[in-house]
Amino acid sequence: MIVYPLWHVGHQNEAGDNDSTVHVDQDGVFIDEQDGDDVKLLGIYSTRERAEERMKRARLLPGFRDEPECFLLDGYELDEDTWVEGFVRTPAGD
Repeated sequence: MIVYPLWHVGHQNEAGDNDSTVHVDQDGVFIDEQDGDDVKLLGIYSTRERAEERMKRARLLPGFRDEPECFLLDGYELDEDTWVEGFVRTPAGD
């Protein structure tokens, strides 16, 4: 089974020239949690299309629209040795 985690990176790093914030490098979205980047999991989706639709909606929201290209989306294959517990939906506010 393949699932599609969708991540957003809120950049606070000072990794660029003259301590500038680096959002994207040659490999895609730049992440440096040691420099204060905030990585949030927005959700795990059953299809790439659903994850892409969520990303489009997220780009319009405060907190995300300032960094609209700072999303990571990649397929991840689940197997018995990796995520044996499954997923649990937690209601908002819990």
